[in-house]
Amino acid sequence: MKSRKCWLPAGLVLLLGGCAAWAVTQDALVDRTAHALGLEKSQFRIENRVDDGVTTRYSVKTESGQQYNCYVGGSFSVLGRMVSEAICSKKGEPARNPLLGQ
Repeated sequence: MKSRKCWLPAGLVLLLGGCAAWAVTQDALVDRTAHALGLEKSQFRIENRVDDGVTTRYSVKTESGQQYNCYVGGSFSVLGRMVSEAICSKKGEPARNPLLGQ
């Protein structure tokens, strides 16, 4: 019986570990997007959020009318909530890898 009690918390962590819907808050999306686009938080709005496993995809519309498709990864770990940096590309343009300087 004692071993069952140990598996329950571990099972819950595994179950919740892959859920971007719980890991990625609206504040995290706004922070990561502002950094990725180099804009102030008040200069854009986030629309059409879709949580798919460990990925959250969403659209961004800026005050100047530019539109972007973005995504972040999110999960829980022993360190707590983890959200990746936002990766954004202008609508109609191919996605670029910012780590490669493209």
